[in-house]
Amino acid sequence: MISGRLADRLFGGLARLAAMLTLALLVAIMVSLVIGAWPAIHEYGLGFLTSSVWDPVQNQYGGLVMIYGTLATSAIALLIAVPVSFGIALFLTELSPAWLKRPLGTAIELLAAVPSIVYGMWGLMVFGPVLATYVQQPLQSLLSGVPYLGAFVSGPPVGIGILSAGIILAIMIIPFIASVMRDVFEVTPALLKESAYGLGSTTWEVVWKVVLPYTKTGVLGGVMLGLGRALGETMAVTFVIGNMNQLNSLSVFEAANSITSALANEFAEAGEGLHQASLIYLGLVLFFITFVVLALSKLLLNRLQKNEGARS
Repeated sequence: MISGRLADRLFGGLARLAAMLTLALLVAIMVSLVIGAWPAIHEYGLGFLTSSVWDPVQNQYGGLVMIYGTLATSAIALLIAVPVSFGIALFLTELSPAWLKRPLGTAIELLAAVPSIVYGMWGLMVFGPVLATYVQQPLQSLLSGVPYLGAFVSGPPVGIGILSAGIILAIMIIPFIASVMRDVFEVTPALLKESAYGLGSTTWEVVWKVVLPYTKTGVLGGVMLGLGRALGETMAVTFVIGNMNQLNSLSVFEAANSITSALANEFAEAGEGLHQASLIYLGLVLFFITFVVLALSKLLLNRLQKNEGARS
């Protein structure tokens, strides 16, 4: 029988080993990406990030189109998903009748279990034509000849492109963000909310001035979880983004490409040399984007906590 002190040391050592193993795996992934991408890094340097040329025939590669497609679709997904998820979490925790809370919460969580390829097929065959017929064509007719706004909705009305991919991503990440927000809203002490209601606060004031400040860490974590899901999604985006390695305009209906869809479409057939190295370079860029997003979210959270301490 292991003594208590020895068991604590053993447990602490195993926990430390698990943490170090995770860090070692992260470093190993980064090193392997750098090694695989080194021919492209040596050939193009940082110019790879600003070049929109992607021509395997001429053996010339640039990642601007894929990077733009990844960031644009993820931004659109967050702009849609965060308010919707907040509304769902608010309804489930503050406004929903008791008989509806459990089945509705379960239904929302089940959306996360739908395979991404199903979302992609639905987006291509059902949602895309609806978007083209009832959104893009009316907007093009309405904004025809209007400077800038007309170009913003230009493009062939086929229902695939950046906006379509962003909306599909939003539908996919809503269950993750809404579930996290609902769970952290529920841990807010009932005494705090009841005190605010007793002082005459409305539901919105209670949520905005009591629940959100108390749960901002969890809310931000849920948003970052959704963003990570959007940045790394492959199959659904591949179906609806258009997979075009050219950037003809900044229209949200323009067919484009993303880092993950480019990797899914080309990596298996890429020959050794610059083509394969450029694809791995794209993977390294996506790794860096994810790291920067997580670092910025941590800095933002630390600043919020410092400001809270200064006010108190």
